[in-house]
Amino acid sequence: MSTLVLDPITRLEGHLKVSVTLDAGNNVTAAQATGNLYRDFENMLVGRVPGDAAFLTQRICGVCPVSHAIASSKATEQAQGFTPPLQALLLRNLIQGANFIASNVLHFYQLALLDFIQGPQMSPWAPGYALDFRLNATDSQTLMDHYVTALSIRRQAHEMGAIFGGKLPHVGNVVPGGVTANPTSTHITSFRNYLNTITAFVQNTYRADVNKLAAAYSDYYQIGKGYGNLISYGVFDTNTAGAQLFPAGTVTNGVVGGFANTNIKEYVGHSWYTSPSGVNPSSEATTPSFGKSGAYTWLKAPRYNDVPYEAGSLARTWISGDYQVGVSVMDRHMARCIETGKIAENMQTWLNQLQVGVSGYTDIGTPATGTGIGLTEAPRGALGHWVSVATSKISRYQIVTPTCWNASPMDDAGNVGPIEKALIGTHVTDTAQPVELLRIVHSFDPCTGCSVHVMSPEGIEISNFVVQPL
Repeated sequence: MSTLVLDPITRLEGHLKVSVTLDAGNNVTAAQATGNLYRDFENMLVGRVPGDAAFLTQRICGVCPVSHAIASSKATEQAQGFTPPLQALLLRNLIQGANFIASNVLHFYQLALLDFIQGPQMSPWAPGYALDFRLNATDSQTLMDHYVTALSIRRQAHEMGAIFGGKLPHVGNVVPGGVTANPTSTHITSFRNYLNTITAFVQNTYRADVNKLAAAYSDYYQIGKGYGNLISYGVFDTNTAGAQLFPAGTVTNGVVGGFANTNIKEYVGHSWYTSPSGVNPSSEATTPSFGKSGAYTWLKAPRYNDVPYEAGSLARTWISGDYQVGVSVMDRHMARCIETGKIAENMQTWLNQLQVGVSGYTDIGTPATGTGIGLTEAPRGALGHWVSVATSKISRYQIVTPTCWNASPMDDAGNVGPIEKALIGTHVTDTAQPVELLRIVHSFDPCTGCSVHVMSPEGIEISNFVVQPL
């Protein structure tokens, strides 16, 4: 038996460590995923007016901030008893859709692709692993050329979203009550021009590149399955009655089922918290306790009906019926590409539905008291915000991020998290270059920035706060 530690895992957002135990044949028999730093967003929101949360929670992540703004706004709107009109929903869809496209393109080309092809032999691409590259020189160069093109596409997706969002990342106008944008014909035309360029790239280049990779690495349809359970809260509201482009649901043993937020609990038995374990986020607390015995991560362990579930593009496309092939490394890449194409196509429809000169915002004031839940999807999966309000101030706030679902630790019953489970059973060809492990972890597109970083009271990042190896 031996232990292999990857710390930090690069080409993802945040600071993630993965430790695996190998048997004599270099097969993974156990795994631990560790989120290495802590930020305390939930506690810093207490005492603030609810509207602040839409801005502050976006700083959880610079890759998918729009989803946090929407989830937070939905939670406050529910506490106030307000349902946004269609104009507001359309604007949110277009801004969030731009963010999804930017994130998904970034993931494939800049974060995951270099697990399969060799980049330029210069910093920051080198040094790196040089194992199991299967594509010929021509195809590899084509993919690297598209790597560069994808940088421009991602920038254009941000510029497109900023037309209605004010700026990206961290939009300035998605708030409780809708979106403070008043679309003009010029805005719509500019947005459509960007969208046409981006859609052509997604349909013609991104799709072909994913298929090329899948053909060369078809064995990765059998690697990195994990539990096979999938969960989605639903995203992209298409009308005020609750219809969604990607509906909420679960997949258990390949069967699509329903979803109820009351079935969610978070466990902290192996996390650095002393707050009660096994509690629904609506009544949960966050009490940090670094160094707690038996714990190894700042991430909590969300469970649905006490069972680990995987969140992300694969969950959304399986529940919607767009992609129901399998659960694996390559299935995650395929689902993400298919989803991106579907979002781009539907953005044309939402753009056509916008009413020129009609505001997407309603002043709903501040709830004096109440509770609300804001559920949506970030590119990486199910995102929920839970708010309680008393005397017009936040009295409790809880956030369950997608990577808390995916990179969660062992729960109190001994069930490991989805990434940990996906790693177990994997054969590592070369322990000095464990590319198989990177391919599995990267296929989830982790974002542990949703759970990390420590700041001093003066607002200075504490760079010497480092979790010691287990």
